[in-house]
Amino acid sequence: MVGDHVNTSKNLIDREEEKGRIKTATLALIGLMAAITCIMGPLSIPLPFNLVPISLTNLAIYFTMYILGMKKGTISYCIYLLIGLVGLPVFSAFTGGPGKLLGPTGGYLIGFIFLALISGFFIDKWSNNMFLCMVGMIIGTIVCYMFGTIWLAYQAHMNFVAALWAGVIPFIPGDLIKMIMAMLLGPQIRNRLKKAGVIG
Repeated sequence: MVGDHVNTSKNLIDREEEKGRIKTATLALIGLMAAITCIMGPLSIPLPFNLVPISLTNLAIYFTMYILGMKKGTISYCIYLLIGLVGLPVFSAFTGGPGKLLGPTGGYLIGFIFLALISGFFIDKWSNNMFLCMVGMIIGTIVCYMFGTIWLAYQAHMNFVAALWAGVIPFIPGDLIKMIMAMLLGPQIRNRLKKAGVIG
């Protein structure tokens, strides 16, 4: 009886310690993914024919959703967004500050929040179904582009179709490649982190 009680108490303590370790590792991982987004976000390729550069921010978000899931992944992106808003040069072309959010491409930065929420929801719910994960990333990207295109059209004084050609259509092939990369590599990274006990 006493031995059983001691064993039960030890198991409870071990479980609590394990939960605490995973929680600490998860917080560190949220910060790490925000830092990775800060590194990848500025690495944009300017295009001579329009205002919107090719960005790696969405690729970072796709990977973050696979590794952290919807809630923690969205928090990670919001940390990145706040870092940029206070002025650190983590947005495209090494820019930062609230002026970037109010500029022609600011709608995409807001739209990325919905990209994280929607793609993260699909990845959380159907992580083993590659087709549905891809659908989630596509829907999230479409919603993101809607915000970005409407704001670009307003800021640049162009009609919606012209804004689509400037800020969406040239980027579709590259975005599909990014989604496929995340879909193929994301689950492998997540499974390795699970085996290592970094995430629950």
